[in-house]
Amino acid sequence: MALKGFIALVLVALLGYGLIEARHLISGPSIELTTPTSYTSFPDGFIEISGRARNTEDLRLNGGPLLIDEEGRFSETILLPKGGGILSLTATDRFGRVVTERRTIFVP
Repeated sequence: MALKGFIALVLVALLGYGLIEARHLISGPSIELTTPTSYTSFPDGFIEISGRARNTEDLRLNGGPLLIDEEGRFSETILLPKGGGILSLTATDRFGRVVTERRTIFVP
């Protein structure tokens, strides 16, 4: 009887460990965009884009690749012409799940 209890305990522990390790796979990709905030004006046209992407295989800014470090942080400075624009960041995980963050910005 004690052996069955021990085996059950080991199986429950393994299942719990598996669920803890799989939580990132289950939750999918996410983007935390620190800058810029929406509806911000950039008089000189230089826009710093920074934040953190989690559970991400591929990160794109307006369709172009954006580099991320080992912890998922990214930072990029771009120059935009006068006018309004929408910045679109798209993160894709290894299972093809996609999440997108958008910011509307203005260059007077």
